[in-house]
Amino acid sequence: MKLFFEDHVIGSSRVSTGRTITEADIVLHAGQTGDFYPHHMDAEWCKTQAFGQRVAHGTLILSVAVGSLAGEINEVAFSYGYDKVRFIKPVFIGDTITSHAQIVAKREHAKASDKFGIVDEQVSVINQRGETVIAFVHVYMVERV
Repeated sequence: MKLFFEDHVIGSSRVSTGRTITEADIVLHAGQTGDFYPHHMDAEWCKTQAFGQRVAHGTLILSVAVGSLAGEINEVAFSYGYDKVRFIKPVFIGDTITSHAQIVAKREHAKASDKFGIVDEQVSVINQRGETVIAFVHVYMVERV
């Protein structure tokens, strides 16, 4: 698929399928990142804390959210980064999350406006209770026609 800068429409949106977070997800993410904080790994310690149970890593949920929206490959767009990342509510083992994305802005590329534009996609990650757990802006660098 080729969706050039000029083809992106502000207000267009998409929604991922749901994904249930498992204990295996948390353990694998801890192993990959080295983040073995007790908030994620120690069920007994977590019983004494505010949430009363283990919490998924924010970076795990961010990664799953981005991956769940990566269905079709746009050959002319590149992830340029993430802005305004906020971990709003905890995600627990057994929670199911869905990513909701909407194009909210387009602008010129500061150094190569003849070749690329920048597209901002607001992403809200929603749990099965309808609560927003993470919000961020996925920034894309997109080729011009």
